Amino acid sequence: MTSVQGTAVDIPTEDGVADAYLAHPGDGSPRPGVLLYQDAFGLRPHLRAMADRLAEAGYTVLVPNVFYRHGRAPVVELPEFIDPSARPEIFEKLSPVMQSLTNELAARDAGAYLGWLAESPLVVDGPVALTGYCMGARLALLTAGTYPDRVAAAAGFHGGRLATDAPESPHLVADRVTAELYFGHADDDPSLPPEQIRRLEEALTSAGVRHRCEVYEGAHHGFTQADTAAYHEEAAERHWAALLDLLKRTF
Repeated sequence: MTSVQGTAVDIPTEDGVADAYLAHPGDGSPRPGVLLYQDAFGLRPHLRAMADRLAEAGYTVLVPNVFYRHGRAPVVELPEFIDPSARPEIFEKLSPVMQSLTNELAARDAGAYLGWLAESPLVVDGPVALTGYCMGARLALLTAGTYPDRVAAAAGFHGGRLATDAPESPHLVADRVTAELYFGHADDDPSLPPEQIRRLEEALTSAGVRHRCEVYEGAHHGFTQADTAAYHEEAAERHWAALLDLLKRTF
């Protein structure tokens, strides 16, 4: 097993400094870069562990705190295990934070994250890959459409609101995407109902985007997050297989 080194880093942006976690193989050699976008609960031990697992597979992984405008992570206090009883109070605090991260701000920040990776001696030259979870799937799609020359592949898992009727819906960037995309949808997910899944698929197909979209039956929203009650081990491992397969094809 490849040894991994994980460190805290700060990324200058147009609006301040984003705290982040960087994981990479311990030999210090440059590796393909992966930008990992958080779920709503943000940068915390579980996401660091996910980054470490990707680094073990041979990648340099950056996990930014996308809520940095509201403070360093964790932006709100989180229990060690997030069960359903804790969610209402957490989301009461998180919802306005999430809503404040507009597409414009997210795209601007993505430029800073990608620029930081491009300048890092731990990352090989060339485009990077993205993976995002819950709200991070939206950020991954937006980043792939905003910076097509910088993104070789992007994945999103149990993403929500990916193809709404709103004029700022993420699926509307499909015609600018050149990366290969993979989406692993949660089953029976209120934040991504069947009509949105169809709309996303149709947009990607019409735009000629190389992609694959799958619904993970029996796995609900948040299925990759082992520190929450939504975790589904079988689906989480399926996600790892799909993600690593995408990265292997990309790099």
